[in-house]
Amino acid sequence: MQQRNDIHAVLHAIERGQRFAVTAHARPDGDAIGSMLACGMILEQMGKDFDLVSFDRVPRIYKELPCADSIRQTPILEGEYDAVILLECDSIERSRLAGLEGRFLINIDHHLSGKNFADVNWIETEACAVAEMVYDLAAISGVQVTPEMATCLYTAVLTDTGAFCYSGTDAHTFELASDLVRQGADPALIARRTYFTNPAAKMMLLGAALSNLHREGGIAWMWITYDDMLRTGSQEEDCEGLVNYAIGIAGIEVAVFMRELEDGRVRLSLRSKGTLNVANVAESFGGGGHQHASGCTLDGPIPDTTARILDHLRLVCGVTLDNRAAIG
Repeated sequence: MQQRNDIHAVLHAIERGQRFAVTAHARPDGDAIGSMLACGMILEQMGKDFDLVSFDRVPRIYKELPCADSIRQTPILEGEYDAVILLECDSIERSRLAGLEGRFLINIDHHLSGKNFADVNWIETEACAVAEMVYDLAAISGVQVTPEMATCLYTAVLTDTGAFCYSGTDAHTFELASDLVRQGADPALIARRTYFTNPAAKMMLLGAALSNLHREGGIAWMWITYDDMLRTGSQEEDCEGLVNYAIGIAGIEVAVFMRELEDGRVRLSLRSKGTLNVANVAESFGGGGHQHASGCTLDGPIPDTTARILDHLRLVCGVTLDNRAAIG
């Protein structure tokens, strides 16, 4: 019942306004980009004025999505808006956009770490992606789900469920995917664009990460340095999904991928199988995410970061770690 009240509160806030900004978290993924684009299409059909803005640029693999070039990259939100819609953010800081303070905010999120920080909050942790919530918003607003909107939403669902591999993927998830295909999404084309258009630089970066792959009992971890990024000519988005090569190892229950940033800090991507909730792990270090996919950023250097995250997994998460060995 509360979720129904929340979605109607979002709809009423949109109906009352005329000009909107739509944004999502920094370093946008497929769910953020696809949902932003679909949200813009909803607003357009409702006769609203809107801007799609992001602190970071659209990742390469999503640039062929319908209207992807309408997302404007900017560090500061300027101009007058009746409301700002934030997707997948647990705070205004998560967007990294300056200029959000004091504005009327609408918060739409599905993460376990979601918080009621906005004027209107709709958090639905059982949704497989924020795209599912945007799809529901389209339904209650009475707009048409066009093939272009369906393509954006299907891309978001596909990527945020780990190609339908993450826990939480259920019959409803496939019903949603089926609906989007019926409404014009091409699943084979979307999969090819998402998973089979990697640049050579990403493969070289993967090689660097795999050369640093280690395991200890049920955990695997690997890392890349900032020099690795420069040497391979990689971009930040090329790190997306590399952690999956570690979690995909037989017998591994939790995987950590670490990327050294230019300023010396280290960005961690966490994945798990089974019952381990890595969202709780990430939150303890100021991050967040899903039960089986989350992230956070720690001070470096990488050896210190590795020690901290392994110690936390040993002491707090009850993971059995023994027989330290390099893989390969």
